[in-house]
Amino acid sequence: MDTLLDQLKFDSNGLIPAIIQDFKTNEVLMMAWMNREALEKTVQTGQTHFFSRSRNKLWLKGESSGHLQHVKSISVDCDADVILVKVEQVGAACHVGYYSCFFRHYQAGGKEWKINTKRVFEPETVYKK
Repeated sequence: MDTLLDQLKFDSNGLIPAIIQDFKTNEVLMMAWMNREALEKTVQTGQTHFFSRSRNKLWLKGESSGHLQHVKSISVDCDADVILVKVEQVGAACHVGYYSCFFRHYQAGGKEWKINTKRVFEPETVYKK
């Protein structure tokens, strides 16, 4: 595993973008950042771990909501500077209640962003803030 990780191109902050995709439908669920430790934990546990730039710490996806991501495969792009993680998503990936973080769409020629799906959960009930 170390030799594979050594081939990745982490940025100057030690991070690499991770695109998370539903393994069955190929729907893009989210994008987050991983550092080496997050990627190692992801591989070791089979659950996605990320690095929060705002909190400056590692986090397990679903640690607050229970909406875990079970890793099915990890791929790397041709430049080795982006990874693609295919997952089985439990619940929703988006912290504002949608299955995917990409729930707003703009059509060429349109005048606004449109929400194209329904909420899976209400954030206030899951995060109790």
